[in-house]
Amino acid sequence: MTEVPLTGKRVFIRADLNVPIDNGRITDDTRIRASLPGIRRALEQNAAVMVTSHLGRPKEGVLKPEDSLAPVAKRLAEILGVEVPLISNWVNGVKVEPGHVVMLENCRVNKGEKKDDAALARKIAALCDVYVNDAFGAAHRAEATTHAVARFALVACAGPLMAAELDALGHALAHPARPLMAIVGGSKVSTKLSVLGELAKKVDSLIVGGGIANTFLLAAGKPIGKSLAEPELTREAKRIMATGKVRLPADVVVTDAKVKSVDDVAAGDVILDIGPKTARAYADGIAKAGTIVWNGPVGLFEKDQFANGTRTIAEAIANSEAYSIAGGGDTVAAINRFGIGGKIDYVSTAGGAFLEFLEGKTLPAVAALEARADD
Repeated sequence: MTEVPLTGKRVFIRADLNVPIDNGRITDDTRIRASLPGIRRALEQNAAVMVTSHLGRPKEGVLKPEDSLAPVAKRLAEILGVEVPLISNWVNGVKVEPGHVVMLENCRVNKGEKKDDAALARKIAALCDVYVNDAFGAAHRAEATTHAVARFALVACAGPLMAAELDALGHALAHPARPLMAIVGGSKVSTKLSVLGELAKKVDSLIVGGGIANTFLLAAGKPIGKSLAEPELTREAKRIMATGKVRLPADVVVTDAKVKSVDDVAAGDVILDIGPKTARAYADGIAKAGTIVWNGPVGLFEKDQFANGTRTIAEAIANSEAYSIAGGGDTVAAINRFGIGGKIDYVSTAGGAFLEFLEGKTLPAVAALEARADD
């Protein structure tokens, strides 16, 4: 986008404004703020700006109130200090003057969006002179506004957030300062199994936390009581552990906030955090790392009695001299809770795309832009 003249042009920006909304109120506007540089750049060049995003998982052709981008348009208007009209049924035409910005209603409501429909993409491409994809968070989806439209637009380019995400992730993985450490938490192994397998090949140490760690502990023959786990994936967990890269907790915090050795977890216990001994050991490892990639909390950090593990790791990363990159919704929430945002080298707004990039997969939206760059 920085290399494309935008003055007086109609600019269509596909952003990732899929923010958490509770009873019509945005609870975290991180993604909106992350998308501001691209929108502001277009406005500063007196472009006629159209911004759209998905929000949630609406049924195509049906716009329910909870799926509307109305709260997002309102928040964007507050931040920019200008009016941001919300336009529905926009595929066949949009009125917007140079120097102004409009929000186009939830793009996933359009029939054909999720199927990457070429006819829909052609109509969207016809709305603009310049198509900007600034939605790294949706880059792993081949949908009409993230993929097909890049083929048909007069000019297709990456926005500043997309470029920054790719630069940061590329820096962390292509030529990392060693040791390279990955910290992967979250509730389920199944959602992160393939990325864990690939990371185990690339990193020097792999810390697993949250429900994911429970499956690995089960695979290691440790008692986990009634803890969240996926027993059917223990074979895969053993295969990953065979690399010698995986670090498992030595102690844990269970339901009643008691600290126990991983060998002493009782049948009725639920593991909800790593223990203090483990947290200190992980922090020591973080202090020696050259590059750190973090995705997912290591415990139920939203509750104070189970927040120590994630807090200790967060603060260790913040105090480390390593190049650090963190991503994923829960990770960003933890970073915000513990007030360390300014001490992480790069905080990604993406979840699934972040993981697929770590895994080494080709992201469809990025591939579409690269194909246009090669034209």
